[in-house]
Amino acid sequence: MDDYMPSRYQLLGRIGEGVHGVVVKARDLQSDDKMVAIKKLSLRTKFGVISLNTVREIRALQHCRCDNVLELLDMYPDLAGISLVFEYMPHTLYSKLKDEENPLSRATVRRYTGMLLKGLAYLHGLRLMHRDIKPANLLIDRHDVLKIADFGLARIYTEPQQQSNKVYSPQVATRWYRAPEILWGCQRYGPSIDLWASGAVCAEMLRGVPLFAGTTDIEQLALVVRTLGTPNQKDWPEVRSLPDYNKIRFPNSRGERWEDIFPSCTTRDEISLVDGLVRYNPAKRLTAEEVGF
Repeated sequence: MDDYMPSRYQLLGRIGEGVHGVVVKARDLQSDDKMVAIKKLSLRTKFGVISLNTVREIRALQHCRCDNVLELLDMYPDLAGISLVFEYMPHTLYSKLKDEENPLSRATVRRYTGMLLKGLAYLHGLRLMHRDIKPANLLIDRHDVLKIADFGLARIYTEPQQQSNKVYSPQVATRWYRAPEILWGCQRYGPSIDLWASGAVCAEMLRGVPLFAGTTDIEQLALVVRTLGTPNQKDWPEVRSLPDYNKIRFPNSRGERWEDIFPSCTTRDEISLVDGLVRYNPAKRLTAEEVGF
């Protein structure tokens, strides 16, 4: 809190603390006293080496200019590392979902979903995987505009035919929104993992509770299998070649009907969207552009 801060910013207090750093609220005295959020990041890990997550987040944000992606306004060095300055966002989708007195309307759910997918279409157009889409990383401004934030796990990806030797860590994304191929140990994946997560987020907005809320990776997979049914090679030929697929056995399941999982007021279009995103085979998931928002 006492680290160096340029005179243009007036510190107002701490508003959050995460794995990668502290977030404070400040007033930008050179921009009509606009409220900003300043994320203080360390450039080094606890082992003393340069933090790749910090470097990746900065590089990703420097190239993003989209209404539904949080914009990096400024950055400056401080005593601990570097501070990133963003527009102050008063809400997250997580906080909105937790507000039982003001549940999301169906129109708001559709609008937020559209904004999320528009932001993902933009990121994927830059060949950027977010890899941690979840309600807590979806911020909402005072005009009720949703923006994708927190790029600490973001990575540039290449097309499958160009990445024969390109592997990524399966230890990404928060468990409830983690795609099944990652849960089964896949290290060669693409932007479709963001689409699975966005489908889970959309379903959560429609239902009011998470779609798959496992307490362990195995329980998470069990919930997915129980809901979608046991994956088969005809629908997903690559499933049996996933690193951890043969290590875990689940009872055969025929799956559940989406209509039985969602409230009766859920429309056919809404269910169809979730069904198009929450699919086993990554190649068969809708892309953000295909949804047509």
